[in-house]
Amino acid sequence: MRKLLWLAVWMIPVLPGFSQSPPTPDQFLGYALGTQFTPWYKVLEYFRAVAAVTPNMQLKQYGTTYEGRPLMLATITSPENFNKLEQVRQHNLQLASGNGKAEAGDPVIVWLSYNVHGNEAVSTEAAMATVYRLADKNNSIEQQWLKNTVVIIDPCLNPDGRERYVNFFNQVHTKVTDPLLFAREHNEPWPGGRSNHYYFDLNRDWAWQTQVESLQRISQYNNWMPQVHVDFHEQSIDAPYYFAPAAEPFHDIIKPWQRNMQVLIGKNNARYFDKEGWLYFTREFFDMFYPSYGDTYPTYNGAIGMTYEQGGSGRAGLAALKQDGDTLTLVQRIAHHLTTGLSTIEVASQEADDLLNSFAGYFRDAVRTPDGPYRAYVIKGAGNTEKLATLGSLLGRNGIRYGYGAQVAKAAGFNYFTGKTENFTIDKEDMVISALQPRSNMLKVLFEPDSRLTDSITYDITAWSLPYAYGLQTYALKQPLEPLKDSVGLGNTYLAAERPYAYLARWNSAKDVKFLAALLQQKIRVRYAEGSFTAGGKTFSPGTLIITRAGNESIGAQFDNKVIALANTFKTGLDAVSTGFVEKGVDFGSEKVKFIRCPRVAVVMGDGISSLAAGEVWHFFEQQIGYPLTVVDEEQLGRINWKMLDVLILPDGNYKYLNDKENAGRLKDWISGGGKLIAMQDALAQVASLDWGIKLKKTDEEREEKKDEYTLLKPYANREREGAKQLIPGAIYKVQLDNTHPLAFGFPEVYYTLKQDSKIYDYLDEGGWNVGVLKKDNYLSGFVGTETRKRLKDGVLFGVKEIGQGQVILMADDPLFRSFWENGKLLFGNALFMVQ
Repeated sequence: MRKLLWLAVWMIPVLPGFSQSPPTPDQFLGYALGTQFTPWYKVLEYFRAVAAVTPNMQLKQYGTTYEGRPLMLATITSPENFNKLEQVRQHNLQLASGNGKAEAGDPVIVWLSYNVHGNEAVSTEAAMATVYRLADKNNSIEQQWLKNTVVIIDPCLNPDGRERYVNFFNQVHTKVTDPLLFAREHNEPWPGGRSNHYYFDLNRDWAWQTQVESLQRISQYNNWMPQVHVDFHEQSIDAPYYFAPAAEPFHDIIKPWQRNMQVLIGKNNARYFDKEGWLYFTREFFDMFYPSYGDTYPTYNGAIGMTYEQGGSGRAGLAALKQDGDTLTLVQRIAHHLTTGLSTIEVASQEADDLLNSFAGYFRDAVRTPDGPYRAYVIKGAGNTEKLATLGSLLGRNGIRYGYGAQVAKAAGFNYFTGKTENFTIDKEDMVISALQPRSNMLKVLFEPDSRLTDSITYDITAWSLPYAYGLQTYALKQPLEPLKDSVGLGNTYLAAERPYAYLARWNSAKDVKFLAALLQQKIRVRYAEGSFTAGGKTFSPGTLIITRAGNESIGAQFDNKVIALANTFKTGLDAVSTGFVEKGVDFGSEKVKFIRCPRVAVVMGDGISSLAAGEVWHFFEQQIGYPLTVVDEEQLGRINWKMLDVLILPDGNYKYLNDKENAGRLKDWISGGGKLIAMQDALAQVASLDWGIKLKKTDEEREEKKDEYTLLKPYANREREGAKQLIPGAIYKVQLDNTHPLAFGFPEVYYTLKQDSKIYDYLDEGGWNVGVLKKDNYLSGFVGTETRKRLKDGVLFGVKEIGQGQVILMADDPLFRSFWENGKLLFGNALFMVQ
């Protein structure tokens, strides 16, 4: 009987009774919304059922996740607007070009994004409730709003993470909902459902688009350019609801009208919450600074971007007992998100004319009088064409126009690397970006050398400038400059040689790491030069890949075709030489020309380890360089066959394995026998406690036994400010490199690191190489607390400690941070392949 009833409910959408009205979520799902979590396939089917009977609604699959789940957008508006939907979209893009003019009666575009964090699972449930309210013709008030709005709903930005959470919860929850937080259903196993397949936080990926979900979504976003965007989230169980206006710091680029509109929407949300007696707060915690959030990214692109946070998240389940004794239910959480979503649409409808006029003016001003002191940027090519191409791809995805070369040969501008205004020459391979363009505000945010903070208490990193992230020498100019109109992409050229003795590939970008990984996968033997050399009249730096015919005889007649095909695939420039006798430096048969092994690599994951850090490593291998990686759970480390492993990577985390003296001894024995350990962030700090010759640096104050007891007397009201003295949420530091060491091959004498903690290490003594060090006054940009700033000097961040025949690679900072710190990928590639 139960099965027949379920089938009856399942078939409801196709019955004639629903030809005029969409099914409610309860009718379609067969249970009351909020009484269980809905699997993604059922969510999709519900949206399809609603669309099937709603002629003024369309569904579009805009992509798939890494695990193959559909990504979907629902668009709904009035029938009149729907009949000219493409015209509305094109007209809106004209407004965003800086050349359009808003017309009376134009609809405003409202984009609602749900469930970017998978275990904040109420959002997708609320999306179903919201689309029903908008689709039901009996809701006359909502139908009136749709006359002035086009509403786009993305019901789940992160289906893979959400399914990880929903599957967990549905498998373990008790028949009678248990609100006690120590119950199993309230405690997800590692890594939790917050992140996507590769454990990336998609809410930090809007600008960078390193993940396939973000890449596909932002493409759609830029095809619409909405005026209002809401990102629905959850926070801790005991927190009341949060909505805009946001907290300080607000970035300078945010316009007064955007701030005012946040207040207007917030007051409308408050009106509904006041009516119901629901608690809420505003202007705390969630700031508007870091450019890659779901609120800041739209804001920096002319919209009203906002985050809404419901108490709950992955621990809340269907019901959770709060500290105040009340029980928070999923039904309540859905009601809150439904209310703010509809309230936002209401305000957008009422303020449509003002929103559209302000939006159009935003882009007109961007084209004619962009904010900030700079009117153009020049990024030097200087042998870094591959990095330039990668940067160009990022700019293009964000709608920022660029070209190469300029009419003038010389100019003056602010040098990011020296911090001074200097004269320089513009070469034809240099990238030129004019700030006189529609996306100039986003351009300014991404390129500003140092962002001004109005408040030191921030929610994320405070520095991200792309010239430092990419390690590309950049000049910011106060005078306008346009790239050449006939600029073309940089091509791949070769030095001709008939059956060359060797191919040479320069080593200075992540694309070169990808090329090397592909060569090794094809079993092509590769060497590198320890020092610089001259061949064919050209000078080649240390780390240059040398692919000789000798040693690759087994490949036979396909050797040349394979090498060239791979170089073309990865857009790697090759030089071909007809002799191993170089004009300067060592010949290719020298012992100083090292053979690159094809290492067997493993990364450790599991409880106590940062899933974000582990995911960055996993993604780097599988999606960026295409190199095999063994993923080992930390609990299985004791079962490793160490003979089958050449490299072990310990991402940021705390390792129970290392706390056991015998286990640590086995690891050291493996290193001594030729193994390579790459220890990152807190994992390195744990290794430093093992007395292997690596030591955390202590400050002068920490060395002193006696402390001034009066320093303990601190006002309670100042607790956040006192805590800020120790903070470094993400600041850029200049690292001095020994680029004669393989760990720093391909770099100049400076690397820019994103520092997120106060850890720095004593200089390595005998058997150690201090490759990347901080000296005095190496701070560059971003917020650093006064106490932390004192600590960060005169120590090593990146180095190599030799133990027997193997090495420990020290990585105090994360070179793969969120996969957008492009220059760090080469550093990691060096640790993997070059350090022998």
